[in-house]
Amino acid sequence: MSGDPQRTLVAMSGGVDSSVVAALLAEAGEELVGVFMRNGVTGSASQRSCCSLSDARDARAVADGLGIPFYVHDMATSFAELMDEFARDYAAGRTPNPCIVCNNRLKFGDLADLADDLGCRSVATGHYARLDGTRLARAVDRAKDQSYLLHGLSDSQRARARFPLGGMTKAEVREHARRFGLRVAEKKDSADICFVPGGDYRAVVRARRGDLGTPGVVVDRSGRVLAEHDGVAGFTIGQRRGLGIATGEPTYVTDIDVESGVVTVGRADERGTAQVVVDGIGWLEDPCGPFDADVQLRHHHRAERARIEPLADATARVTFATPSTNVCPGQYAVFYRGDEVLGGGRQQRAPRAVDQREVPDEVRTDEVRT
Repeated sequence: MSGDPQRTLVAMSGGVDSSVVAALLAEAGEELVGVFMRNGVTGSASQRSCCSLSDARDARAVADGLGIPFYVHDMATSFAELMDEFARDYAAGRTPNPCIVCNNRLKFGDLADLADDLGCRSVATGHYARLDGTRLARAVDRAKDQSYLLHGLSDSQRARARFPLGGMTKAEVREHARRFGLRVAEKKDSADICFVPGGDYRAVVRARRGDLGTPGVVVDRSGRVLAEHDGVAGFTIGQRRGLGIATGEPTYVTDIDVESGVVTVGRADERGTAQVVVDGIGWLEDPCGPFDADVQLRHHHRAERARIEPLADATARVTFATPSTNVCPGQYAVFYRGDEVLGGGRQQRAPRAVDQREVPDEVRTDEVRT
């Protein structure tokens, strides 16, 4: 790592969060360089997501107002690789989280390399998370917490990362934006993946692959055919809406067989999963053996109590205190002790769904046998 210890690269997306980060650091007298990441997505759809042309203009205007250098960094090639991987995952029956991949490879990978070229020692972003040295923890504003999305950063990446908003609420951030007179003070947050504006991920999969993977049928737990479909990439584990079937009761995807194209659905009480295997784990704190932790299975879901059994090759078996309905191969499982991140990896597989009617309402974690 090289660069002036007083110079920081600020990743500026044109939103209120990263703009306030730049303004706060500039107010503190720090030497800054603002950088906007161009993802290469073009057309009218890109105007409805972050990283659009209007976002770039907003970011430049904020940087100009603060009197700091500003660059647009072309990352179209890296984003194209990320989108291709996104499409491959869906066609393989997995549900990816590209924001985690982007943080690991692009924002604190490619962008960190640019920071070296620009003589910057650290990289600051508008993420809501807290760092104490290289220890990562949830943000004060739990509704905005993004530690789940940052769990995969390496020790060296966390060592040069800065998250100035981790100790603030969103309301406080907007108040700072108004105090600084930033043009983005009232700008709405972007809730979509930057290359999936509007949330239609299937359109991205079709565009990258030309299809939605293996076509097949939708069946119930008994094997009765309910409908045909044009590709497994159109489904995710736990999905309820858009199944193209009417059963008279809430129905969810419980299994996807990529080779045969069979998508299995079941009732709400047929969804529980007792265990999941997680691999590619990056430990922020090396485990000495099995331990209990809170496990977050998706970004916006509540963490669930479980026993974590570390295995070989950065793998662990997670056994839930109560069968979980949030397990989804391709998503990540992040382990917490209180607010502190202990590690995390990708959900790979789970035994067949457990009929919750066969399981006691509560199972003590220390009674789980692995």
